[in-house]
Amino acid sequence: MTIQEQLAADMKKAMKAGDKPTLNVIRQIQSEVAVAKAAPGFTGEVDDELYRSIIASYTKRMRKAKGEFEAAGDRGAEQAAKLAFEIDYLSRYLPQQLDEAQTRELVRETIGRLGATDPKESGKVIGAVMRSGADLDGALVAKIVREELGG
Repeated sequence: MTIQEQLAADMKKAMKAGDKPTLNVIRQIQSEVAVAKAAPGFTGEVDDELYRSIIASYTKRMRKAKGEFEAAGDRGAEQAAKLAFEIDYLSRYLPQQLDEAQTRELVRETIGRLGATDPKESGKVIGAVMRSGADLDGALVAKIVREELGG
C-alpha cells in the first residue's frame, strides 16, 4: 500500500471516529503535496518518494516549532503537544533516523577514516557523514562533530 493510499485510509477512519488531530495532519500533508505538484517545473510523479520528502520537510519544521513552543512554557504547552502528536503520527512514514549514540559512533568512525584532528576540518567530516547514506539529523551531526573535534 502506498503512503497516499495509507493516508486516505487513515483519513476515512479518522472521519468516522471524529479524530480531528489526525484529520488535520493528513489534510496538511495533502495540501503540501498539492502545492508541490503545482510548483513551476514540477515534472515528477506523486509517489512515495514525494510523500516522504514532504513529510520529512514538514516534520523538520514542526520539530523546530515544537521547541519554540516548549520554550514558551505553559503558554505554548497545548500547541507543543499538538505538534508532538503530528510528528509522532507522521514518523511512521519516514525511515528511522539514527539516534544520538548511533550518530556519534558514525561520526567517530568517519573522523578516524579521514584522519581529522583539527576543528577546521569539521566541514569535511560533516559532509562525509551526511553522504554516508544513513538517515541523520544534520544539526545533531554538526553538534557531535564540533564536540569530537574540540570546536
